[in-house]
Amino acid sequence: MSNADNYEAATKSASADVASFDTPHKGVVGKFHDHLHGTPALVPLIVLIAAIAIFGLVLGSKFFSPFALTLILQQVQIVGVLAAAQTLIILTAGIDLSVGAIAVLCTVVMGKFSFDYGFPPVLAVVAGLVCGTAIGAANGWLVSRVKLPPFIVTLGMWQIVLAANYLYSANETIRAQEIEEQAPFLQFLGTTFEIGGARFTLGVVLMILIVAILAYVLRSTAWGRHVYAVGDDPEAAELAGVDVHRTLMSVYMVVGFICALAGWVMIGRFGSVSPSATTGVIGNIQSITAVVIGGISLFGGRGSIVGAFFGALIVGVFELGLRMGGANPQWTFLLIGALIIGAVAVDQWIRKVTA
Repeated sequence: MSNADNYEAATKSASADVASFDTPHKGVVGKFHDHLHGTPALVPLIVLIAAIAIFGLVLGSKFFSPFALTLILQQVQIVGVLAAAQTLIILTAGIDLSVGAIAVLCTVVMGKFSFDYGFPPVLAVVAGLVCGTAIGAANGWLVSRVKLPPFIVTLGMWQIVLAANYLYSANETIRAQEIEEQAPFLQFLGTTFEIGGARFTLGVVLMILIVAILAYVLRSTAWGRHVYAVGDDPEAAELAGVDVHRTLMSVYMVVGFICALAGWVMIGRFGSVSPSATTGVIGNIQSITAVVIGGISLFGGRGSIVGAFFGALIVGVFELGLRMGGANPQWTFLLIGALIIGAVAVDQWIRKVTA
């Protein structure tokens, strides 16, 4: 009998069972842990619902009115757009300290092109969008080609943009009345409309659209998968065929574009153009706060942009609820600080691989 016949005879008597591994029994905590790992936006959603419920019970109809709840959206529209931009950077394991300053500079560019250079307001807005995208491209090139740390690049760019902001504008403010009379399109995103007693602005609509579009792109496109892959392990992503340089460049350029949109939202929200707008300084921290509270991992490669949106809403709920309750404003900073530390602790717990 040949060896081939022996092999065939052996296979006939062999077991046809497929190899399997025993799955250890997991309790309620283990299952909850797995669910959180698969749905990063769940934690901030739970915190948001709890915060709304608590303030609703304490303050009653004053807080639960359509006007109050939509006021939260109006208050966080700028931070929400900046948080969407910040999320993309943090998903690539970076951080951007210049988003707020870029937004303010883009408002100045829009104002200068409309009032000093005589451009139609529509083209002035386009100029602002181009400016933001160009700054984002500069950040991306320094990070991806020169291989400088994102923290250092954007910290330096923050200082450069702030200085350019004051030098370019000569520290001049364009008043809301002037814009309303001569270039009302700059205030377009401040247009309000009502639905069932709730008042919204087009800036709020834009914020929600940006979050929805980015959520789809990150979840359902090759580019989105590349963003997560680069943030998780850039070397492994490159070995898998991902163009890391192109991905990082595209991310930073999209972020610059979104920051310019945030600048347009700022003009609609405040009505005026001011180089000294506080967003240039605190907008960076506010966006990072929303992202961290929203469950985006600072180590990159994990998180949902919807979570960052929930994080911005959580901050808005705490600010409005405490203000309505007559509490000292410092309580807002205290609670938000505790939320930041708690969010990072939860992220560390979720990242642990359970057997």
